[in-house]
Amino acid sequence: MRAKSDVLESAILGLLHDSPMHGYELRKRLNLLLGSFRALSYGSLYPALKSLVARGLIAGSDPTEAPAHGLAGKRARIVYQLTAEGKERFQVVLASSGPAAWEDENFGFRFAFFGQTDRETRLRILEGRRTRMTERLEVIRESLNRTRVRMDEYTLELQRHGLDQVEREVRWLDDLIDHERGSRPARPTGDDQPNVTGSNAVEDDPIVAAPTPQKERG
Repeated sequence: MRAKSDVLESAILGLLHDSPMHGYELRKRLNLLLGSFRALSYGSLYPALKSLVARGLIAGSDPTEAPAHGLAGKRARIVYQLTAEGKERFQVVLASSGPAAWEDENFGFRFAFFGQTDRETRLRILEGRRTRMTERLEVIRESLNRTRVRMDEYTLELQRHGLDQVEREVRWLDDLIDHERGSRPARPTGDDQPNVTGSNAVEDDPIVAAPTPQKERG
């Protein structure tokens, strides 16, 4: 559970790194950023904001000092922004490249902020993710070979679908790694990219929505 809240808090820091936002705008941006990775609710967002404020990583404007929006008497929204400590914390997150950054819960979020991540860190994360997905691919293949005779046609097709998704992600990671190493002229596009997100990009925002790694089935 803590891993999920860490991803959410880090994503908040990343979005506020660009500009201050109020909670409603943050929720919209986070839903687009994380895509199908998580359906974000106010029930999870505001406790995360409260925790970040308590730890001094972000600060919220006093709604009593802010002008009301729209109709007279409408409650003003709190605008959140990074503190100096929050900026430092986000840079620490961007610089990390250990196993936690490769896993399903974190990889999509980290990839979404690759534009702010240095090349060597990007490469370490991509190579780690490829190792993890290659291991997963072998497990799925072995499982499929052992159990295919006991599966009905629909279960077998579902297993094949999961296998295809992992194979596609491995190919996609190979292309990205080649690009980072400079052996290919451009980042891959089109069908070679895994369809792992509900949104391709954030509207009017340079951050690309994170691909959500597929979970193995069966």
